[in-house]
Order: sequence, then structure tokens, then C-alpha cells
Amino acid sequence: MLTLHPEILSKNGKKQFAVLPYEEFVALQQQLDDAQDLLELRKAKRAEGKKKSIPLTEAKQALGLE
Repeated sequence: MLTLHPEILSKNGKKQFAVLPYEEFVALQQQLDDAQDLLELRKAKRAEGKKKSIPLTEAKQALGLE
């Protein structure tokens, strides 16, 4: 789990912005990207349904990559 250390900036007594250390921002951005990738993978798997898949080695052979 990512631990964040935000600095909260206020204006007129209301919280307006959260500022993060750059390393935490990059880590958070990477986690969001990974989550998006996982959602897209799940969507693609649902779209494929019960279609038969082939092992990677067979796909490489069929494409002449081995």
C-alpha cells in the first residue's frame, strides 16, 4: 500500500490543493496506470468470452518468430 504525505493548501479557510512529494506522485500515477491496465484486460477477457486461446509458443511458431 502506498503511503502519501500530502501538504494541504488552503484558501479562505477551505482546503484547495494537496501537494505531494514528486516520488509519491510518480508512484501514485504508476498505480493508477496499473489499475487502468487491469480494467482493460478484464474488459478484453469478457469480450473474448469462451473463445479458445493458444499457447504463446504455438502463436510464435504460427507467426514464424521461432
